[in-house]
Amino acid sequence: MAYDVFVVGGGPSGATAADELARAGKSVALLDRAGRIKPCGGAIPPRLIEDFDIPDSQIVARIRTARMISPTGRKVDIPIEGGFVGMVDREHFDEWLRRRAAKAGAERLTGTFLRVERDSFHTYVVWREKATGEEKRSETKLVIGADGAKSDVARAEVPGGDKIPMVIAYHEIIKPPTSSVIDYDPTRCDVIYDGRVSPDFYGWIFPHGETASVGMGTGILGFDLKEATALLRRQAGLDQCETIRKEGAPIPLQPLEKWDNGKDVVLAGDAAGVVAPSSGEGIYYAFVGGQVAARACLAALKSGRATDLQLARKMFMADHKTVFKVLRSMQDAYYRDDERRERFVSLCHDTDVQRLTFESYMNKKLTSKQPWAHIKIGFKNVMHLTRLVSPQWT
Repeated sequence: MAYDVFVVGGGPSGATAADELARAGKSVALLDRAGRIKPCGGAIPPRLIEDFDIPDSQIVARIRTARMISPTGRKVDIPIEGGFVGMVDREHFDEWLRRRAAKAGAERLTGTFLRVERDSFHTYVVWREKATGEEKRSETKLVIGADGAKSDVARAEVPGGDKIPMVIAYHEIIKPPTSSVIDYDPTRCDVIYDGRVSPDFYGWIFPHGETASVGMGTGILGFDLKEATALLRRQAGLDQCETIRKEGAPIPLQPLEKWDNGKDVVLAGDAAGVVAPSSGEGIYYAFVGGQVAARACLAALKSGRATDLQLARKMFMADHKTVFKVLRSMQDAYYRDDERRERFVSLCHDTDVQRLTFESYMNKKLTSKQPWAHIKIGFKNVMHLTRLVSPQWT
């Protein structure tokens, strides 16, 4: 069978792209390796739930408070006013997304991407079927590479696709504690800024209903992720909780300069590098990345112009470039050492910081309301970064 679009990767980005294309009446293949669960905190904002029609059945927890913990153990609880952060379990959520794409008309294939081949008139995706081990060759007009960080499609087909800066994320899925003595709240996410847990990023404790994700990320080679997570669990009193599974994977932290090969391939999600700096948030941006990749393919299929594949990056960056720049600056400024991390958590005491942060998070854009609050926050940033105040000043 010949396809209009062959999507490589069945995570949120690939499944969203396949769903959108199938709903537009295009013939779509969705190739997924199956059996892999991505390490992920699992947080999704209200805007994602609304924009992409996520049912309540997929929300395993509703977070009402975010707790920031400094290197010295100081805690700042930030209430999420007027909403919540939804939590999903990627083991079940990703499969639900793939089933939804199939219901819309995408053909699900299970196997491993090998390469793209071309002759004078056609493009083919060569892949290995999981069930039989047989090498398959599928004809297609366009290819979406949504096969995650260290994407095989990106490395083979898109210039610069092998040069995305990354952190390595590692987490352990555990059974939550039952003892009330342990300071664990199923409606609270804990974010730990401590160089012993992560020297350049952060650690986390994210409730998932009947389970919880405890982990950390770092871009420093040789840092012991498992020992850091063990330390985090001991500090939080979670070291005796049952461990269900352990997972690790690279997470990109900078969008690629080019998302297409100028012919027949466009990237989406982690393959394109669209994970937010500072926060490491990726699920929302994976959905949007899959959506814009699908729309770019629809435009290219309609016009016959390969240059229309460039629309994917243009549409994404038009909406999110500024947010990514601000978050990159925040990470560079505050994640470099424990003294800076202490100041960052101190800054989170500010009610304007709390309000504007979660307004931006939930709506996925920098709020332009309350200009005086922005000025005050900017002033406090300067005071902290120039060490004109102590970390305890708020």
